[in-house]
Amino acid sequence: MANHPLPISSNDPPLLAVLKGERRDPPPVWLMRQAGRYLPEYRALRAEKGGFLELVYDSDSAAEITIQPLRRFGMDGAILFSDILIVPHAMGQGLTFGPGEGPQLTPPLYDGNCSTLIAKPEYLAKIYETVAKVRAAIDPKVTMLGFAGSPWTVATYMVAGHGSKDQAETRRLAYKDPQAFQALIDRIIDVTVEYLSGQIQAGAQAIQLFDSWAGTLSPAQFERWVIAPNAAITGKLMVLHPDVPIIGFPKGVGAKLVAYAAETGVDAVGLDETIDPDWAAANLPADMPVQGNLDPLALIAGGEALGQAVTRIRRALNNRPHIFNLGHGILQDTPIAHVEYLFDLLRKPL
Repeated sequence: MANHPLPISSNDPPLLAVLKGERRDPPPVWLMRQAGRYLPEYRALRAEKGGFLELVYDSDSAAEITIQPLRRFGMDGAILFSDILIVPHAMGQGLTFGPGEGPQLTPPLYDGNCSTLIAKPEYLAKIYETVAKVRAAIDPKVTMLGFAGSPWTVATYMVAGHGSKDQAETRRLAYKDPQAFQALIDRIIDVTVEYLSGQIQAGAQAIQLFDSWAGTLSPAQFERWVIAPNAAITGKLMVLHPDVPIIGFPKGVGAKLVAYAAETGVDAVGLDETIDPDWAAANLPADMPVQGNLDPLALIAGGEALGQAVTRIRRALNNRPHIFNLGHGILQDTPIAHVEYLFDLLRKPL
C-alpha cells in the first residue's frame, strides 16, 4: 500500500504542511515526550493531582500538561498527553502505574484470549475531551498531534502484563498459537482505529503510531505482526479521514524501515537514533516526509556534541520534507537549558 496524496492548504501550520510533503527550512520541530517529567511545572501538577492515570483521565490537567512545553519552547506540534496503554485499558484490562514501577496490566493474556474482558469505552471518551480542549487553546500555527500504540507493541504489554526487555512471552505466543495471537491483534486494530478516529474528530490534525518494540522481531514476524497490522490501521483511517496524515514510528527496525515505509501506507516515518540520516535520505522514497532523529542523550550532553548532531541531521535530510525530533522520548534528567539551546539552533537556517 503506497502513501496517499494529501491536499495542501495555504492555511496549514508548518508541521502539518511538511507532513503533506512540503520542505521547510528551518524544519518544524516537536519532541517525543515533550510534555512530562523533565518539566518542573509538570512535576508540580502531578504532585498536586496524584498519579499518572489520574492526570491522563482528568482532561483539564492533561490539556494543561500538553500545552506546558509549548509555552516554554514554542514547538510546532502539541502531542497529546496520554499513554499507549489506554487502548488495553479501554478493552477491559486493569491498568496501574505504581510509584517507581512500570505499567501493570491485569489479567495478563498469556493465551492471547481477550474475549472475557469487559470493554470500557468511557476511557477513550476522556482522551477525546483532552484533544478538544488542547485544540481550542493552542495557536492555529501549532499542529495538534494524536497518537496510539501499534498493535504489536500494545500486545506485548497485554500478553505479559508488563513491559519487558525482549518481549519473550508475546513472541512465544505468536509462534506457538498464531491464530489466537492474530485474534488479539485484530481486536487491537479495531479499537485503535476507533480511538484514533475519535481523536481526529475531536481535533487531532495528524496522528502517530508508536511501535516501540518492533525491532525485536524476525523479518517474517515483522511482516505479519508489524507491517500488516499497521497497514490495516492506515487503510481504515484513510477511508474515514483521507486528509489526515499518519506518521509511523517503528523503533529499532534498521533496514526493515524501507519495507515498512513502502508497505504500511503511512505518510511519514519516524527515525530512531540508531538510523543513519544519510542512509535514510538515500533509501527512503524521495518525497516521503521523515521525522527525527536526535539521540536523547545528545540533548542531555548539550554543548558542542549537541550542535554537531543537530547539524548532521539537518544536512542529511535538508533536501526532503523533514520534521526535527528526537530518536525516542526526551529523558527525565534532560536540562531545560539544553532544550532551549536546541531550539535556538533549530530556528536558524542551515
